[in-house]
Amino acid sequence: MTVRLLDFYADWCGPCKKQDPILEELEAEYDDVEFRKIDVDTEQDVANQYQVRSLPTVVVERDGDIVDRFVGFTQREDIEAALEQAAQPAGA
Repeated sequence: MTVRLLDFYADWCGPCKKQDPILEELEAEYDDVEFRKIDVDTEQDVANQYQVRSLPTVVVERDGDIVDRFVGFTQREDIEAALEQAAQPAGA
């Protein structure tokens, strides 16, 4: 099982900068989760694929399926809960 967190951001986005420390803390704590930062200005094709319209957008996936999506600044507890849910075996 692969759990990924996709962080869609832009350098000019204030709320994205506010979100960064939270995601960095989570990345340090969750060894089994793949974290990926996606700059929407340089990776527009990926942003379009995920239908990202606002920043920041955080997408949590399990085995390629979206488990949760957060738009705008999101509290650590909410992202953490989504990561925990994604790490649960299917049907658990």
